[in-house]
Amino acid sequence: MADMILLGLAIICTAYFMVIVFYAGMGTSFAFIWLFFAALCVFLVYGKWYYRKNMDRIPQWVPVSIVTTCIAGVVIMAALCIMVFMGAAASEERDLDYVIVLGARVKEHTVSNSLKKRLDKAIEYAEKNPETYLVLSGGKGPDEPVSEAQAMYQYLVYNGVRPSQLLLEEHSVSTVENLAYSKIIIDSHREVIRHQREERNRLTFQREPKGGYLIAADKPLDVGVLTSNFHVYRACMIAKKWGFENVYGISAQSDPVLFIHLCVRECASIVKDRIMGNM
Repeated sequence: MADMILLGLAIICTAYFMVIVFYAGMGTSFAFIWLFFAALCVFLVYGKWYYRKNMDRIPQWVPVSIVTTCIAGVVIMAALCIMVFMGAAASEERDLDYVIVLGARVKEHTVSNSLKKRLDKAIEYAEKNPETYLVLSGGKGPDEPVSEAQAMYQYLVYNGVRPSQLLLEEHSVSTVENLAYSKIIIDSHREVIRHQREERNRLTFQREPKGGYLIAADKPLDVGVLTSNFHVYRACMIAKKWGFENVYGISAQSDPVLFIHLCVRECASIVKDRIMGNM
C-alpha cells in the first residue's frame, strides 16, 4: 500500500510539473522541486525493495535515518504550509494608517497579472478607506521599462485613486528591501504630518489664546501589507522584524493554477529568510 501511495504521488508531482511548464513556461522559478519530489518518492519505493533484499548487509540505522528524515521533512513542510495558508486567509483590517503595496514584475506595456491582482485589491481598499495612505513599493529591474512603484502609481491614478493618497518607494529589489525602505518613507511622511499638525495648533492657539494645553501623543501606528495571498505571512513577519509593531496582512488573489506551487516555493523562502535573520 505504501508503495502504491508513493508511486501515485510521484505521478502527481510529475504531472503538476508538466502543467506548470505548459501553463507558465520553463522559466518558472523553483518548478524543478516537483521533479525532485517525484524522484524522492521513486527512490523511497526502490530503497524499500532493495532493503528487503539486502537486510543482512544494511545496518538498521540507515533505513531508520531515512524514514526519520522524511517524516521530519513532511512535518516541517506541513507546518510551513499551515502558516502560509493562515496568512492567505487573514481578515482585512479597516482604517489602517498606511498600507504597503508590494510590487511585482512590470512588463513592457502593462503590469503583470500578479501585480494587477494586487493593484485591484489596493483600489478596493482605497475606496473603502479613503484616509489610508498607500505606499507603493518596488524598484526598477534590468528588464523593466519603469520602476514597479511608478507603474503602480500610474495604474492606481488611472483607476481613480487620489494621487495625494499615494507614496512611492522606488529603490527596493526584494521583499526585505520593500519593507525596510517603506518604513523610511512612512517615518518621513509621519514627521512631515507631525510638523504640519504642530504648526496648525500653534496658529490656532495664537488666534485663540486659552491658557495652557496638552498635545496628545501619537496613537500606535497601524500598517497593512498588501501582497499576493501566499506571500502575506512572510511579508508580515519581515515587517515586524523591521520595526512595524501593529502589522496586518491584506491578501490579494494569486493564480489558482500555480497556487500550490507558489505556496511550496514560499515555504522555501520562509526557511531561507529565517536562516538569514530577515524574519
